[in-house]
Amino acid sequence: MENNNKAWNSFKEGRWQNIIDVRDFIQTNYIPYEGDDSFLVGATKKTENVWNKCRELLVQENAKGVLDVDTETVSTITSHKPGYIEKENEVIFGLQTDAPLKRGVIVNGGVRMAEQACKEYGYELSHEISNIYSKHATTHNSAVFSVYTAEMRKARKLGIITGLPDAYGRGRIIGDYRRIALYGINALIKQKQNDLEAMFEDNMSEDTMRYREEIAKQVKALKDIAKMAASYGFDITVPATNTKEAAQWLYFGYLAAIKEQNGAAMSIGRTSTFLDIYINRDLANGTLTEEEAQEIMDQLVIKLRLARHLRTPEYNELFAGDPLWVTEAIGGIGQDGRSLVTKNSFRVLHTLYNLGPAPEPNLTILWSDKLPQNFKNFCAKVSIDTSAIQYENDDLMRPIYGDDYAIACCVSAMQVGRQMQFFGARANLAKALLLAINGGKDENTGEQLAPVMPVLDGEYLDYEAVRKNYSKVMAWLAGLYVNTMNLIHFMHDKHAYEASQMALHDSEVKRLMAFGIAGLSVAVDSLSAIKYGKVKPIRGENGITTDFVVEGEHPCYGNGDDSVDIFAKEITHEFLTELKKHKTYRGAEHTLSVLTITSNVMYGKKTGATPDGRKAGEAFAPGANPMHGRDNKGAIAAIKSVTNISYKDCRDGISYTFSIVPGALGKSPEARINNLVAILDGYSVSKGHHININVFDRALLEKAMQEPENYPQLTIRVSGYAVNFVKLSKAHQKEVIKRTFYQAV
Repeated sequence: MENNNKAWNSFKEGRWQNIIDVRDFIQTNYIPYEGDDSFLVGATKKTENVWNKCRELLVQENAKGVLDVDTETVSTITSHKPGYIEKENEVIFGLQTDAPLKRGVIVNGGVRMAEQACKEYGYELSHEISNIYSKHATTHNSAVFSVYTAEMRKARKLGIITGLPDAYGRGRIIGDYRRIALYGINALIKQKQNDLEAMFEDNMSEDTMRYREEIAKQVKALKDIAKMAASYGFDITVPATNTKEAAQWLYFGYLAAIKEQNGAAMSIGRTSTFLDIYINRDLANGTLTEEEAQEIMDQLVIKLRLARHLRTPEYNELFAGDPLWVTEAIGGIGQDGRSLVTKNSFRVLHTLYNLGPAPEPNLTILWSDKLPQNFKNFCAKVSIDTSAIQYENDDLMRPIYGDDYAIACCVSAMQVGRQMQFFGARANLAKALLLAINGGKDENTGEQLAPVMPVLDGEYLDYEAVRKNYSKVMAWLAGLYVNTMNLIHFMHDKHAYEASQMALHDSEVKRLMAFGIAGLSVAVDSLSAIKYGKVKPIRGENGITTDFVVEGEHPCYGNGDDSVDIFAKEITHEFLTELKKHKTYRGAEHTLSVLTITSNVMYGKKTGATPDGRKAGEAFAPGANPMHGRDNKGAIAAIKSVTNISYKDCRDGISYTFSIVPGALGKSPEARINNLVAILDGYSVSKGHHININVFDRALLEKAMQEPENYPQLTIRVSGYAVNFVKLSKAHQKEVIKRTFYQAV
C-alpha cells in the first residue's frame, strides 16, 4: 500500500497499512466508550432544513405509493446526473437517481418484473428498454424460468417453496464500503488487478475463467464508482482525509450498490465504530465539533432513509412495507474482550430522536451482557421510545464469525468483505406436514406434489405414522430446495452479477447459502396435538383433508414446555441435516433460518387447515414466534421456548418478535429501562439469537389503522425488520394486531 501520510496522519500503525484489512485498522485505532449519553446534541439547522424537505416528499410518496419513476433509463452506477435534496444544506451527497425518492428501473433481474412494477404504480416502462431486454438480452428471471423443472415450477406455484429470489435481486451481500474510505478506489483497483494476474493463472478451467471475468467486472465497477463520485465533485480514488469524507466515501460505495442492484436486502454493514475513529481524530485536532459529528451521522442516515427500489405486487406481498433492510450492526464485543461500543454507537441511535423514528436503516444492536451498562440502558430507552431497533446475540455469533461481522437482511451474520450469501427464501414446513398426511398431494388443488406415499386414513391421526411420512416429505423437499437454489444463483451470477458489492470483498470469498423455513410453530403445535391430544381429519370427496377436529388438551409451543418445544428443535435439526446431503453451488455452506419476514401472511393463504386447529388461509406466526394467543404463560415462558431452538442448526438466524405493553415493564421510566435490559441480558445468556422489541399498546396500532394520516412515522418491528405501520396492507396490519402483547414480564 502507498503511504498516505495526509489521510492516515495520527492513526496508529498496523498491518492494515500493508494489506487490505479494515478490521486491523479498527482494532488498532478505536477507543471504547463506557460513558452515558449526556454528550449527545440535537439536530443542526442544516439537518432540520434537509429533513423537513424530505418529510414533505415522504407525505407525497405515502399518498401516491411511489413518488416518481424514471422509466426511460436503466439504472446503473453512472446512469443518472447528480441529484440533491437541498444542496446548500446537505453535508452528505448522492441520490439513486437525479431527484429524491424518484425510483430507478433495474432490468438485469427481469424485464417483466420491471414492467409489472411500473404498471402497478401507473407508469409504463420505455418501449425501447422493454424491446432490448426482451429480445436482445437474457435477464436473470427469464434464464431461471427457462431451465426450471416442472417439479420446481409446481412447488413454487403451490407454495411449498416460495419467495425465491428468481423474480428480484437476491441481496444479502454486504460490500465492505469502509474500504473505499480507508484506502481509496485506486488502491482497491490495484489489488484486484494483482489478483487477476496472480491468483488464477495456473490453468484455464471453468472456475478460473469465471473468476477472471468476475474480477474484471469488479474493476470496471470500481472505476464507475469513482466516476459517479466525481460527478458530485469528489475524488474518491484516494483515501478519505477527514470524518466528512470518510462518511461520504463509504456512502458512495453503498449508493453504487443500490443503483446497480435491487436486492431484497441491501445492508450497509458495520460502519459506526469505523467512523468514530475519524471523528475522534478530528475532534482532537480541532477540525470538527460534536455538533458537526452528529450532523454528519444525521445526514448520512437521511440518505439511507431515502433508499428505494421499484417492486412488484408479488414482492410487496412477501416483504410488506417497502423495506430495503439497510442494516447497520452496532456494538458487540471484540475478540480481545474490549467493547466495540463507541460514542458513535450512541450518535447513530440518537438519529431516531433528531429525525424521529423510522424503519431504515435497520439498526441492529450486537448484544452481550458484557456491553457497557450505560450503552445497554440507552438502547433500552431507545427501544421503549421508538420500537425501531433490534437485538442479536453477539456471544453466539462472535465465536463463529469473529468481531468484524455484520448482519445481512434481518438476522444473518457474515464477515464483512470476506463472506457473502446466496439468499433463498423459505420452505413451508406446515404445508409439508399436510403433504405427509395426504399422501404427498396438495391440500388445495389435489395435485400430486411430493412423492406418492400412503394416505393416512383412519378416524384419528396416528403420531408415529404422521412423523414417518413427515420425514419422507422433508427429505424430498430438501433436495428440491437445494437444486432450485443452485439453479437460481447460477443464473444470478451469470446475468445479474453484483460487481460493485463483490469488488469490496476479498477476491477469494467464502460463500454461505441461506435456506429458511416458515410455519414452524404451526408444524410444532400440530405434532403436539396429534401426539398428546386426538386429531380427527375431515376429508373431502377426493380423500384430502379440508379441516381437523382437535379433541383433548395438548401443550402449545411458546409456554416453556419441553414436551412440545422439543419438536421445534428436532424439526430444524432434521431439515438442516437433509439439506446438507445435497451439494450446493460454488461450495456454499448450508445455513438455515427461522425467519418469515412478512411472508407468514402469504404462506398462510397458500396453506390449508392444519392439525393444530388453525383454519385454512389463516396467517402463520412470524419467524420463531408462537402462534397468536397460544403463548399464554407470559413473556419469560415464551422466551424459553424460542431459546430452545439451536443456533448451531439455524445459523442463518432465529427471528423472534416480542411485543409488550409499557406498563408491563414497570411504572417509571427507570424501572422500564432496567427491566428491559434484564430481559435482553437473560435472552442473551439463554442463547437466544435475535429479538425484536415493540413497546406499545394494541390500541395504538388500532388507532393508527383507522387514522393513518396521523401516524406517518409510527415504526414497529414485524419480523426481523421494522416498517412504518401505515405502509402495511390491511391484511398485514390485522396480523400484527392479532399477535400477543404481553401484559406482564
